[in-house]
Amino acid sequence: MGLCWLPDGEEMYQRAIYRYTSLHAGADEIHDIGLEEIADLADQYRALGGSVLGTTDLTAIYHRLRSDTSLRFENQDQVRDAAETALARANEATPDWFGIIPETPCIVMAMPEIGAEDQTIAYYLPPAADGSRPGIYFINLTEPPTRTRFEAEALAYHESVPGHHFQLALSQEMEDLPAFRKFGLATAYVEGWGLYTERLADEMGLYSGDLERMGVLSFDSWRAGRLVVDTGMRARGWSRQEAIDYLMDNSPQAPNNIVNEIDRYIGYAGQALAYKMGQREIVRLRRLVEARMGQSFDIRAFHDAVLATGPIPLTVLNDVIESAFPA
Repeated sequence: MGLCWLPDGEEMYQRAIYRYTSLHAGADEIHDIGLEEIADLADQYRALGGSVLGTTDLTAIYHRLRSDTSLRFENQDQVRDAAETALARANEATPDWFGIIPETPCIVMAMPEIGAEDQTIAYYLPPAADGSRPGIYFINLTEPPTRTRFEAEALAYHESVPGHHFQLALSQEMEDLPAFRKFGLATAYVEGWGLYTERLADEMGLYSGDLERMGVLSFDSWRAGRLVVDTGMRARGWSRQEAIDYLMDNSPQAPNNIVNEIDRYIGYAGQALAYKMGQREIVRLRRLVEARMGQSFDIRAFHDAVLATGPIPLTVLNDVIESAFPA
């Protein structure tokens, strides 16, 4: 866990950082980025808390999001309807935000009952390579009262449209890409795009209201917290309990989920950094292009450029965007 205690631990962790983020960033820099993101998110929670939950107290907001049963689904039909409604809304809006749209559709399906109790709340399965099967947004219908209403829409946009389905279905449809480019997964690119689309969906007008925007913050604080706890444990000697306590104090994630997440990070050095670092790099590139293009900036052209390559390292994505939108 604490690579910092090993003679070559610093080098080992730096290699893991580069493997999963494809960026030349040090552990201290990433740790500080996480702290800054968490502080910014705290202000966003307070801004929404008054209207949504009747409080601007951060601890009270986290407690309500964790424990208020009225913020959870009651039955399987509600879980399915939320997923299908979100996907339909996204499909309708995407032509204004993307020039190239996958020909292969995405559908919602319930996870098979066998094993569902031990599965994640949802996941995306890319289309069959020959186009014989669509992309599938699998949702877990077991124990609906444990599924949060406020996170359902952000989850759908991340996993389906315009998230993973757009990037992975499009890459499979590109005839000029070699197979390793079509089907390989560059973690920071894939998960960074998924996280980027959670906030893009708000720009697109896809969220039902402020309660659903709380879901965006919840997922974002989860990913920002990963920057702090992964680097804390690997580079600063944090204990497992210190990492658990940090996420408990700085996110509304459920205690059992936090424990499970920390245990995953312990066995998977650096992987948890990919999501937020990938999102930040895509946002940075977008801001760069916006500044260069000014009034002629076309969000569809930018998104098409990001998605036109198939999964690639973020350093390569930087070169692609620099070439497509030169200074």
